[in-house]
Amino acid sequence: MQKIKAPQENIDIYVWEGKSDIYDRIVRCLVSSEVDVMRADHMDLMPDQPKLSPSIAIISVTMIDGGRFNANDWQKAHGMPVIWVAEAPRAFDSRVYPPEYSHILMLDFTCAELRRLVFGLAGELHGGAKSAQERDPLIAESDVMKTLLKETVAFADCDSNVLIAGETGVGKERIARLLHENHQRYSKGPFVAVNCGAIPDGLFESHFFGHAKGAFTGAMLAHKGYFEQADNGTLFLDEIGDLPLYQQVKLLRVLEQSKVTRLGSAVEVDVEFRLVAATNRNLRELVKQEMFRSDLYYRMAVIELRVPSLEERGEVDKIAIFSGIVNQIFKNAARDSAPLPEVPDWLLRMVAHTRFRGNVRELRNIAERITIIHRQLGDWDKGAIDRVFHALQDLKVECDHEEQGGARKKWDAADRNRIIEALDAHNWRRQDTANHLKMSRKVLWEKMRKFQIIDGDPEPGEVEP
Repeated sequence: MQKIKAPQENIDIYVWEGKSDIYDRIVRCLVSSEVDVMRADHMDLMPDQPKLSPSIAIISVTMIDGGRFNANDWQKAHGMPVIWVAEAPRAFDSRVYPPEYSHILMLDFTCAELRRLVFGLAGELHGGAKSAQERDPLIAESDVMKTLLKETVAFADCDSNVLIAGETGVGKERIARLLHENHQRYSKGPFVAVNCGAIPDGLFESHFFGHAKGAFTGAMLAHKGYFEQADNGTLFLDEIGDLPLYQQVKLLRVLEQSKVTRLGSAVEVDVEFRLVAATNRNLRELVKQEMFRSDLYYRMAVIELRVPSLEERGEVDKIAIFSGIVNQIFKNAARDSAPLPEVPDWLLRMVAHTRFRGNVRELRNIAERITIIHRQLGDWDKGAIDRVFHALQDLKVECDHEEQGGARKKWDAADRNRIIEALDAHNWRRQDTANHLKMSRKVLWEKMRKFQIIDGDPEPGEVEP
């Protein structure tokens, strides 16, 4: 190990040079910085415990040739990002480097290129650690929110799966992170967050189960899916109600067996994680309508938590959250110890009496817009701020009109009936139906999801236009 002079915070650099002669060059390039550069070819590739100090690995691609490295394994076992050193023809080949291999240096890298990448990652490491430690606390002035936080802490240190319900924007992921951070064992592992509504059709298996090397064209390296990435940690599945039925059964099987098999592999891999799922839909109602599997619901909802809406939390929480966000924005932008602007009472009253349909997310948006007004105009311009709240009320009226008559009347009933008739005519073969309707199979699938069409749906005549 060669010790190098330092300016600010210590960073450990581990170098696996393999067949490349890069260690001495890295030492020379970083001689003016405070880092510890260590030759690591002889070290254990997968230590029992992650490094506690901020660390970065610099690895030659010649180590890949031996099949010894996987970026996901590194993130989990070492807790450090990887910089790959590659020859120019291989450097940006997406077939060789999956998305997680995002930090790549040419074999003939310059000192400036090395320092820029190392110090950029070092800043992210320190910033990430700082944000985790200084994450904005959950504001809970109302009794209903205090009760939720008390329940969250009480159930955090148990291994059972959790279902979190609540409207859009209420902070379900924040509650999920609290459950993760307060678990004695799983808090030491990863927190893997997945939006189920954003999984592309046909890629569920690859995303969740991963794939083996050579499983399909372009799969030049093995890849861990979400289940394996969350091993010994927490898997957070947001918008679980948007998961199609045929994918729900695959999730259920993993929860029951605690095993996964990657695409293109016959080897089962043991996984252990805590599942925390969230939804803004009524899953019990979906179960009754046979649009959500009852066995999966009961497997997930061992512990049920409900996050109250901002309206339920009341004026006290609205004012506290708004004031906290505004003060934090001003504090981040303030120079030296300049006093923070005081929020006027008339503005706090407007916040207290406004209904925020998007809950905390919408309130944060309004707070940011108002702080921009203050910063640009130099004061709390009532006319400009009034216009922000009037626009909010106009949007509320539009949304109210859209919701009149129930959820199903928002749909184009004629289009829904036309799709059901075509499916029936073609024995529910989707490709044939898509061809008949002169649309792609993907478009047909999206329309089926939008109109909640599943096998055994009611006849077209049963849906009133």
